[in-house]
Amino acid sequence: MNSKGWKLMWVVFFLGGWWLFRCDGCWDDEKTALMQLKPYFSEYIDGVNKWGEGDGDCCKWERVECNNSTGRVIRLFLNIIDFRSVHGFFDDSMAEDAVLGWGEREQCIFSFLGVLSNLKSLGINHNQLEGAIHIKELNALSNLEELFMSGNKVTDFVPSQDNETQLRLMNLKTLRLEDNHFNSSILASLGRLSNLKSLSLGGPNFTGSIHLTELNALTHLELLSLSCSSSLTDTDSNCGLPLQSLALFPSLNTVRLTGFNVEGTIMASQNEYQNNFTNLEELSVGYSFLQTNILGSIGQFTSVKRLKLYKCEMNGSLNILEGLCEMTNLQQLSLNFNNFKSSLPECFSNLTSLRNLDLSRNQFSGNISVLESLTSLKTLYLSSNQFSGNIDALKSLTSLETLVLSSNQFSGNIDALKSLTSLETLELSSNQFSGNIDALKGLASLQDMWLSNNNFQIPVSLGPLFNLSKLKGLFADNNIMYGETHVPSSSPRFQLKAISLSCCGEAESFPEFLYHQHDLMSFHLSNIFFKGNQFPNWLLLNNTKLESIYLTNTSLSGSLELPLASHIHFSYLDVSNNFFNGSIPPEIGEQLPSLVFLNMSKNHFIGTIPSSLGHMTSLRVLDLSDNKLEGKIFSGNFKLPNLRVLKLNGNNFSERIPDLLSKSLLLLALDISNNKLSGRIPKWLGNMSSLQRIILSNNHLEGTIPIDFCQLDLIVLVDLSVNNISGSIPSCFNPSKIIQVHLAKNRLRGTLPDALRNSSTLVTLDIRENLLSGNIPSWIGGLSNLSYLLLSHNNLQGKIPMELCKLNHLSVIDLSHNNLSGQIPPCLNLTTLGDLDYVNARMIGSSIFSLNVPIDFSMKNGHKSYRGRIIPLVSGIDLSCNKLVGEIPPQIGHLHKILGLNLSHNSLTGPIPPAFANLRQIESVDLSNNKLSGNIPSQLVGLTFMSTFNVSFNNLSGRTPSRVAQFGTFDEFSYLGNPFLCGEPLPKCADTGSSPPKPNSSTDNDGEHGLIDMGAFRVTFIASYTVMLLVVPIVLYINPYWRRAWFYHVKTAATFCYYFVLDNVLPRRFYCRNL
Repeated sequence: MNSKGWKLMWVVFFLGGWWLFRCDGCWDDEKTALMQLKPYFSEYIDGVNKWGEGDGDCCKWERVECNNSTGRVIRLFLNIIDFRSVHGFFDDSMAEDAVLGWGEREQCIFSFLGVLSNLKSLGINHNQLEGAIHIKELNALSNLEELFMSGNKVTDFVPSQDNETQLRLMNLKTLRLEDNHFNSSILASLGRLSNLKSLSLGGPNFTGSIHLTELNALTHLELLSLSCSSSLTDTDSNCGLPLQSLALFPSLNTVRLTGFNVEGTIMASQNEYQNNFTNLEELSVGYSFLQTNILGSIGQFTSVKRLKLYKCEMNGSLNILEGLCEMTNLQQLSLNFNNFKSSLPECFSNLTSLRNLDLSRNQFSGNISVLESLTSLKTLYLSSNQFSGNIDALKSLTSLETLVLSSNQFSGNIDALKSLTSLETLELSSNQFSGNIDALKGLASLQDMWLSNNNFQIPVSLGPLFNLSKLKGLFADNNIMYGETHVPSSSPRFQLKAISLSCCGEAESFPEFLYHQHDLMSFHLSNIFFKGNQFPNWLLLNNTKLESIYLTNTSLSGSLELPLASHIHFSYLDVSNNFFNGSIPPEIGEQLPSLVFLNMSKNHFIGTIPSSLGHMTSLRVLDLSDNKLEGKIFSGNFKLPNLRVLKLNGNNFSERIPDLLSKSLLLLALDISNNKLSGRIPKWLGNMSSLQRIILSNNHLEGTIPIDFCQLDLIVLVDLSVNNISGSIPSCFNPSKIIQVHLAKNRLRGTLPDALRNSSTLVTLDIRENLLSGNIPSWIGGLSNLSYLLLSHNNLQGKIPMELCKLNHLSVIDLSHNNLSGQIPPCLNLTTLGDLDYVNARMIGSSIFSLNVPIDFSMKNGHKSYRGRIIPLVSGIDLSCNKLVGEIPPQIGHLHKILGLNLSHNSLTGPIPPAFANLRQIESVDLSNNKLSGNIPSQLVGLTFMSTFNVSFNNLSGRTPSRVAQFGTFDEFSYLGNPFLCGEPLPKCADTGSSPPKPNSSTDNDGEHGLIDMGAFRVTFIASYTVMLLVVPIVLYINPYWRRAWFYHVKTAATFCYYFVLDNVLPRRFYCRNL
């Protein structure tokens, strides 16, 4: 038989043998074991719930793999996919149920797995497995090569009864145990895994000093990953790791350390370990504290190709970058999220093998000229640093595919990019680049580019980019957009998926290139003035996959016309701040049925809300504010079950707040202020358990505040101001997260409820212009975050509590127009919340609402409403129109940041404190209508921001301040009613060589009255006054003609005096209640 015949014979033999001995299904004992495992996993892992159904061959079950010859189970894939990747958020209840799923079962799953003796790979990651595992049961899996058990709650490997303390899985090559509850004692259980190549350990209980000597038998280890729970602020509590111990593993290729206090010296410097790290190619250290004796010699890792140091802290000032220059084999270097503060060293140019460089999110500064020689770079990340200068050094990096320079201080043009023809991703946002974008014309590989927040001059036509056929995303907000004289006649070669050109400038019409786009999914073109254009409904017609349109503040006008066809992919529409008129499209609900976000605010829409809008079951945010809509708020069938935010403020809606809104149980924010709504506040608002913000101000609501409001545990903002609400504030209203309470200009009675005493998060308490009575409670000093206290125009009495001095964040205090008595507390401490981010975080959290609830405060001759970004800058005191006595505390002069001070219409005595000269930012001071005495401090002329100054109607004496700076603008009305004041703008002092006259003292002697006999004067005056009182009524009684004339003249004089006083006197002197 020839050789070909023998070969054919052997093939037939082997095929026949395979057919005879092939498996017809899994083994019964293994099938039984899998069915015993099913209850542990079926509820949370797809496919396991179908085990045992249909085909009885377990080798065909999902997540099970068998050996084709023997039918034995060799692999189980029982990893749980992270909840967040499936649902978009972490569901705590699901996680808790998963834990309970294990806790309810007493038997460990490894008691069932022992039957699967041929198992080679087992994956049970993220299963919330709790407790300890018996070593004997795990050792039964003697053929196991891979064990993936990360993300559970396993605490220990428990020795068996025969004192078996170590794992004997001699075939195990990969072991992943990170994110469990082991402590470092687990290392003793792993010492015999001599064939192990990959080991990952760590978790919240991995603490203390980690000694790896117990693993010295793992000579084949190639990957070691250790993670520890530690703190960068308290390095003494960190896990310790002597780097020398890593030299125990001569085959080590990859080292990843997270959360350590890395100590010791570089191993390569020790003779006995000189050759132990020649295989090390990857070193990654994160969330750790590194000592400088390590960093200084890091260059001795000459074999390392990938080095990553992220979110680390270092002691000393040694520049780690100098040590890196010796690592000439580096291909990937990542130093992101550290706190490096230096320029790039010149020797950095030695790293010519680098392909990936990430220096983002540090404080590097200076230029980047040293990068010019790194010609092998494919990715370069320099974002969020302080680099400056031009980018000419990049012209030689022709291999670059990804370039990220955002959030630096680069300037100049971008001509250096012309040569980067391999570039696919370009990020230049938030720098100071200028000039045109012609340099991008030839970058044919570009797919995505970010140019926002620069000074580029970009033509609206995007002509320079027409040949970039691979371009999919363009983001160039906040540059200089301009219309070209000659618009390109050709069509662009790109088909964009996302475009954002929001900024400034103007254009005749929408860019022509948009008419050629058919793949758009996201479209942002806000803050550009399009002359007389209407809504581009052709965008929806041409781009069937379009998901979002943002056309805010683009001067669009006319009626809003939508395509007739339904667009099921479209979910975001923002056309706010335009000039649209007419009605909202009546069929908007059918045309855009999948809308999630709809903002049509600040337009001129009229009519009612179309009923179809109430059928948008996916809608989460609806903003129709500041239009001219009227009628009822929704009518007919209403079903918005997913609505989170509803803003209808600034319209002409009338009638009652509809009960239909109670169906939106997920509502977080409701703003229907500035309408014409009437009736009572509905009780069902108290049942909206998710509600965080209620704004109902400036309506005609009446009745009382529903006691159901006490159930709003998550509420952070309540604004019911400017209504006709009566009754008292519910005594049970004490939400734990409340931040702003606005109840001003109602008819509320009673006292401040004690329930508010526990509102430690409260920032604004505004109950002005009500009928509150009683004292200001002392517990108000416990509102540690209170910044704005506005209680004016009430009937409060008693003293100002000294506890107000405990409020360290207080910015505005307005207690005017009450009946308060006593002295002004000298310890008041006012500041400003100048940090706007801090204010936003405290006052409004993460929400589309801004600081639009106004803060009213008296300044510059009247009340003003402050809202928006100016609120954090407002600081002042208004205690006017009370019954306060005593002297003005000089400590007020140390409140350097206050803008307004009004102490008028009290009974304050003593001098004006000279310390007021320290109020360098003060704009308004009103001390009028008191009993102040002494001179006006001359130092006040240094207050250059002061625009209002009033000390009229006191007992001040001496000269008025020099008419310089702001004091040159104050007229005589600022000083009236002080007879012993002189000097401009009052009459000049009589004798410049002598002091002006002073008020008489109460201790004057009789001789000081001159030649007048005061006793005789008093007797004759009383007698004459009595005769007049008797004679005039008698004469008027006798003569009716004189009587009628008398009353006529009295009436005329009274009327004249009334209007004279009303128009000329009261605003300056006595008219206190309406100041």
